[in-house]
Amino acid sequence: MIKQKIKDILAAISYFLYEKGILHNRIQVCSIDETIDELLRTEKSMVRFGDGEIVMIKGGDLMLQKASPEIAQGLREILAYPDEGLIVTIPDIFATLSDHHKASRQFWRDHLLFCRKTYERYCDPDRVYYSTFVSRCYYYAKDKSGCGAQFAKIRKIWENRDIVIVEGERTHNGVGNDLFDTARSIERIICPPSDAYGAVPAILDACTNYEKDRLFVLSVGVAAKFLTVELFRRGYRALDIGNMDMEYEWCVRCAPGKMKLEKHEFTSKEANCAAGYEAYLRQIKVRIV
Repeated sequence: MIKQKIKDILAAISYFLYEKGILHNRIQVCSIDETIDELLRTEKSMVRFGDGEIVMIKGGDLMLQKASPEIAQGLREILAYPDEGLIVTIPDIFATLSDHHKASRQFWRDHLLFCRKTYERYCDPDRVYYSTFVSRCYYYAKDKSGCGAQFAKIRKIWENRDIVIVEGERTHNGVGNDLFDTARSIERIICPPSDAYGAVPAILDACTNYEKDRLFVLSVGVAAKFLTVELFRRGYRALDIGNMDMEYEWCVRCAPGKMKLEKHEFTSKEANCAAGYEAYLRQIKVRIV
């Protein structure tokens, strides 16, 4: 407990020095709305970096993905990816955290205390990054009154598009809500629930069986970074959305904080049928184990 308090104090002091310009911050990040507008205005793809990907760059494991030097090096290269046709998002936490609620402010201050040098080492100082919070725009916010409008704009990105959702077997993107109801059609590729990086070649093969007019929406952890880049290189539009569906669920439920979603417990055909998810099951075209 004492160690945590000391860490929090050090993190707050460090952040204060950057926030007041005493220490120089060289990383530029667009806002959530600027990020959404860029995705609406263009046909750019998007790859997202959250705190977990930064931890993996430093060699740490995540709950659903074991670390490796290969993954760490690949993530470093993607973070500095030079093609402007691929938006790279990182947490918009460098200029201010005043729009975050108290717990979120402390989390990101602590994160920067240990990871700021990783950002400074591997982010391109001449590049403008976009906001990772585009897919996590609800939980962090101190004022949540604008979240509904942001999600309404996000839903226009895939409006009247044929989309392919690439996700884990527990994720259920858009199931039980209307996040993807604006799409013309939905098909799904279901991926391993953990350590999906090892299945990237098989997942990529399944994706590239589709025509290039399909919009790929990826929610498969660290593997999504590598899949997004490869799909982009091959002429597809791909959006790495992470846990957007979970944030949307919290938003429509006006959740006061994080909450578990029952649909994340359903994996078998029987369980999905019992939950009334027959449409979801029909949308699954490929399962990769």
